[in-house]
Amino acid sequence: MGKEKDLERDNKDIVKEEKKVKKQKVNKNTQEYLDHMMARRKKVFVISIVVIILLLLIALALTSFSIIASVNNKIISGVTINGVDVSGLTAKEAEDKINKQIEDTKIDELKIEYEDYKNTIVREDLNINYSVKNAVDNAYKIGRDNNIILNNFKIISTFFNKEDIKIETSYNKEMLDSITEDVSTKLPGLVTEYTYCIEEDELIITPGKAGIALNNEQFKTDVLNRFAGNILNKDESTMQIPVEDKDPADIDVEKIYEEIHSEPQDAYIKKDPFEIVVDKDGVDFDISMEEAKEIVSEKGKEEYIIPLKITKAKKTVKDLGSKAFPDRLSRYSTRYDASNRDRSTNLELAAKKINGTVLLPGEEFSYNKVVGKRTIENGYKNAAVFSNGKVEDGLGGGICQISTTLYNAVLLANLEITERRNHSFVTSYEKPGRDATVVYGVQDFKFKNSREYPVKIEASVRNGVATMTVMGIEEEVEYDVKIRAYTTATIPYKTEKKKNANLAEGKEKVIQSGTKGAKAVCYRDLYLNGKKVKTELLSRDTYGTMKRIVEVGTKKTNKKEPSTSDKKDEEDKKDEEDKAPIKEDQDVDVPETDSTVETEE
Repeated sequence: MGKEKDLERDNKDIVKEEKKVKKQKVNKNTQEYLDHMMARRKKVFVISIVVIILLLLIALALTSFSIIASVNNKIISGVTINGVDVSGLTAKEAEDKINKQIEDTKIDELKIEYEDYKNTIVREDLNINYSVKNAVDNAYKIGRDNNIILNNFKIISTFFNKEDIKIETSYNKEMLDSITEDVSTKLPGLVTEYTYCIEEDELIITPGKAGIALNNEQFKTDVLNRFAGNILNKDESTMQIPVEDKDPADIDVEKIYEEIHSEPQDAYIKKDPFEIVVDKDGVDFDISMEEAKEIVSEKGKEEYIIPLKITKAKKTVKDLGSKAFPDRLSRYSTRYDASNRDRSTNLELAAKKINGTVLLPGEEFSYNKVVGKRTIENGYKNAAVFSNGKVEDGLGGGICQISTTLYNAVLLANLEITERRNHSFVTSYEKPGRDATVVYGVQDFKFKNSREYPVKIEASVRNGVATMTVMGIEEEVEYDVKIRAYTTATIPYKTEKKKNANLAEGKEKVIQSGTKGAKAVCYRDLYLNGKKVKTELLSRDTYGTMKRIVEVGTKKTNKKEPSTSDKKDEEDKKDEEDKAPIKEDQDVDVPETDSTVETEE
């Protein structure tokens, strides 16, 4: 026990002695100390030099790419233009490569379709231009347009993450808008909005029907992408037209009332300054607004009738005589088959509605509102119409000839067209490019009186000639108007054969004659003192083909089979018939028609 205590005491003494030694001051004047300090400083110096060298190497590495790029005239790695790799190319080489890629992959025509509707958009019409040089300039600037450090980081980032420059394109926006609007009115199954018209002392409202509508913005985007988007691959496939389901707007009785309500006003002429104040009949509901809303609230009806209170003007424009409309601004005529009484009746009814219509400056004419709904009650007959790719009987058939005749008269009077569509097929009464189709509730023909004074439309249908005349007052500067329409291409029709068990074998019966399709363009030229001062592109139209339908007999008979030579003669005859040109589809120019001379087509 005593020995352990002695050992513990000795250990404590040793520790105290060591601490004491450590606390003693080092003698800095000794050679040993000086050598130690010199070695230590040398070590610090070497480490500092190594660190500086490393920092310089790192800085050099971080700027080397930027330095190389600054003395190099090629686009850095990882850069593409619309998906086309331009890495390592000079600006000129990149521009040539992109232009060649565009030339190799561009499409001149884009086919579009939705169900039975098919059409073609021509690249030339959109006037598409690529800003290739700007895109190449932007590609070349990558890694060059900032300070040396940021440029270097950009170069490294682009090498690993890539960067694609998009080519900016310009195009004819008005033409694309026009094409979009045209397509939006021709798709099958379109939603129909409610319409209304006034028949004597009744307001007739036709409710709308749910359907589809063109997705306008998506359609424009898709068209531009096909023509000017991805240039990696040539895409000639048919584009599906984007549509969306749409419900019609609810009938707004208050809005309709605001549009039709008017106080009676007599017509008169102001002399200083000269002005024609046209007559207006007073129009008002003959029931309360609440009762009118109650009528249209009933679901499932095909039309709603609201009684009107009409107050006739005491003096009309017609009573003003020739002073109000002394000058004939234009006249245009088309011919029809007067022996077809049902069709002739329809033409006469439509013309009677239009006759005497007066438009004030800036006022718009709507064919469907003026002519009204084509119903049996209004006297319309069944006559041939275009429907579902063929000619069928339809109520009011033929009145598109009146809208077409009026369209040409309006063009020659130099009035502004605000809505017009061509037929699905070439008509028999007018050249391609100069027709105007109407379908109540779906397609309308509209124009605006863009002249300084009011105009009056005179319409007549008699003895096989439908005539439209625009009367008014000649302005200080009056242009001579000429219309030019050209058929630029014809489209051959197809023949469909159907078996007929009631027709003798070897016999054929033509159920529907084929009709060629066509593409047409129409211009309006304005002349002043015999010199052309303006040319306006009115339309580019496409007309579909109507297939030839032939029934082929399959009924067995005991009659002698025709000889091989007879069959060949019959086939040759049929081939000649198929190749024979159709008069209304000839590729000829439409004669220029003077605005002051009656033209009979």
